[in-house]
Amino acid sequence: MSTEVENGTSSPDAVPNKSGSKATKIIVLLAVVAAALFAYHNYGDALSLDYLASKEAELRQYRVDNPVLVYGVAMVIYVLVTGLSLPGASVLTLAYAWYFGFVRGMIVVSFASTSGATMAFILSRYLLQETIQNRFKEKLVSFNEALEREGAFYLFTLRLIPAVPFFVINVVMGLTPLKTRTFWWISQVGMLPGTAVYVYAGSQFPDLKTLADKGGSGILTPELIAAFVLLGVFPIVVKKVIGKWKASKTATAVEE
Repeated sequence: MSTEVENGTSSPDAVPNKSGSKATKIIVLLAVVAAALFAYHNYGDALSLDYLASKEAELRQYRVDNPVLVYGVAMVIYVLVTGLSLPGASVLTLAYAWYFGFVRGMIVVSFASTSGATMAFILSRYLLQETIQNRFKEKLVSFNEALEREGAFYLFTLRLIPAVPFFVINVVMGLTPLKTRTFWWISQVGMLPGTAVYVYAGSQFPDLKTLADKGGSGILTPELIAAFVLLGVFPIVVKKVIGKWKASKTATAVEE
């Protein structure tokens, strides 16, 4: 992969260099799709609270027998689910919260979700960015300029809004000039509040059967709803504060 494609273009109207032949990209795309279909067909049912609840005793015993390995296995599963954009990340978040507790669940889910998101971002960039940027080059000039100026804030805002599907953000951002390292650390920070809310909700259940029986409605307490509302308002407040700070800084520079 070329440096420009990986780290973003140096100017808004720059076109990413070719990073592999079309044939190679098609092979990689087919391999990713095949892996996703295989995983979902064979293990999709396992990504449900009812199935996990039926295996609760085995899961508890596995944690006792493999106190270290269990974290690695959990990380790999979560990264693959999010990286291949498979449904089930929310279920895994709640299950991990119950399984590991709030603090350890936060660590596993936070780093695994960011790693999986970055994997999807890189795949989208490798497979699609060059084609999209070349085909819509003129129309994307202003968009690329905006990304150069405030791309990190746009991503941060999207990460704080739970209503926006994360897999969509991963794929779309992969088509932009946003740097991979910027995507990683902004995602790590931006997803943290929402992750904390979900992990806290899952950690409050005594067992998976109770969590499965109550489902999504069982975790939506007034406190959690208020937390989600605050997550949606927070980016707006931050943007206004930053806007006022920039205006004040500009006014001070003019006066000087």
